Amino acid sequence: MLRLFSIIIFLKAFVFADGFEFTLIKKGSSDDNNTLLVVGGIQGDEPGGFMAASLLSTHYKIKKGSVWIVPNFNFYSIIKSKRAPFGDMNRKFANLSPNDPDFHSIDRMKRIIKEPNVKMVINLHDGSGFYRKRYIDKWHNPRRWGQATIIDQAVMEGIEYGNLEEIANKVDSHINKYLIKKEHKFHTKNTKTHLRKTFEEKEMSKTLTYYAIGQKKAAFGNESSKSLPVHQRVYYKLLALEKFMDIMGIEFERRFDLTPKDLKNVIDNDIYISFNDKKIFIPLSRIRPKISYFPVPKGAKISFKPSSPVMTVLKQNGKYVVYYGNRRLTTLVPEYLEYDKFVEGVKIEADKELKNVKFGSIVEVKDYFNVKPDKKIRVNVIGYVNKKHKNESGLDIGKKDFLKRFSIDKDARRYRVEVYDAKQRDKFLGMILVEFVK
Repeated sequence: MLRLFSIIIFLKAFVFADGFEFTLIKKGSSDDNNTLLVVGGIQGDEPGGFMAASLLSTHYKIKKGSVWIVPNFNFYSIIKSKRAPFGDMNRKFANLSPNDPDFHSIDRMKRIIKEPNVKMVINLHDGSGFYRKRYIDKWHNPRRWGQATIIDQAVMEGIEYGNLEEIANKVDSHINKYLIKKEHKFHTKNTKTHLRKTFEEKEMSKTLTYYAIGQKKAAFGNESSKSLPVHQRVYYKLLALEKFMDIMGIEFERRFDLTPKDLKNVIDNDIYISFNDKKIFIPLSRIRPKISYFPVPKGAKISFKPSSPVMTVLKQNGKYVVYYGNRRLTTLVPEYLEYDKFVEGVKIEADKELKNVKFGSIVEVKDYFNVKPDKKIRVNVIGYVNKKHKNESGLDIGKKDFLKRFSIDKDARRYRVEVYDAKQRDKFLGMILVEFVK
């Protein structure tokens, strides 16, 4: 399993009935006066934006400089996979009533943009078709937004990075060196918002980037085409973000190769979530759409720590649904249990090697495993075909001994080993996963 430079986990919580509080992640030097602010998720039906910002926050290490990231600006919109549940959030930066459901989020974002450290703002979007300066066809013309670096005007006098058009052209040139197809070529689109003559110019004057310009901050939009699969949209966004960082003198390390194939693997497979103070750890790659009898503490709220800031768990119709961006990954059907503490490790023999294993761990197994007996615990191996033993410790168990439908993954490789108090059978202590590998 892929590992982060440092494990960055995010605990999400409700703050208002109509949405979530967005996450601000600060990476690099805390007192740097040359900060790049990256915003994703302002519109929930544009996954390229929030996925790129999320990966920047979890899979990049900032070695020099400062990057602030908001991956889930309109988190409610992301979960709903809708552009504007309460109206288009990217048209609310001019005038907004305090009664608007998005008022708190917009006001907080404005305060972040106005921070003295912030010198450049990038707003990540997915746009329709392919922007071209001249009309070619229905999907390639000046009215399209995809595959474009967006500026509101060519130059901002008297500010750092005010040569907007020059910077945008440099970013485009960098991206265009690494195109998957020639059709994906990037161009700079100048909306000329400052003129405020046409309907489009007036609409663009209400956006996040134009608000940033009003605060004397260099600001750019990035639009990758909705015609592309999500991982390719993210690929182009990360190419753009890396060039913006390079222009600002920000140095970074990335923990994967920036290729479409490797990026898709990271997005789909390097995802996981832990529950209830790390007693339970669930890899989410190839997860089954439903997991039954999931241990949930009786009389308490479920707590969780996801690997991505665009991941959350919602209680719906008495079940817990895990969302990753606007993807519904799995539904956890709860079994409410009394929880108890157990700090000692569980001894497991896996292929003749004895290991001391903590809860929330994965044990890789080739042929068999055996949870060593301990008078303090009772072991329940979920899916193990056995009617003779109420306590399933002390048994050599191989992959052939499981009913495949009880695996947590679609490949029938990962199975749950639940541990209970031996004297108080209903008290849950924790869970370990065994994963059968070739």
